[in-house]
Amino acid sequence: MKAKIKKGFTLIEMTIVLFIISLLILIILPNVTSQKKNARHIQGDAMTQVVQTQVDLYENEYNELPKSLDELQDKGYLSDKQVQQANRNGIKINDGHAVGS
Repeated sequence: MKAKIKKGFTLIEMTIVLFIISLLILIILPNVTSQKKNARHIQGDAMTQVVQTQVDLYENEYNELPKSLDELQDKGYLSDKQVQQANRNGIKINDGHAVGS
């Protein structure tokens, strides 16, 4: 009489696979986190440049410096979404310069 051979994974094989997956996660996760921080920093710098460009355009057209982001928004230099993003990034206008926090 033939014995039935069961096909499947043993407990040791499953443990090894889970260990390898856990190890990969531990290696990858810190790198992903640092990349998110780097992306936020780059996005903040880009938003500061956008605001500075609009401040310069405003100054060229009106021969005076805007006092706030709201003034740029009212004159159509920044959209509502851009002003909201600038506020989230802590960008202010100080003596004709866009300054991020």
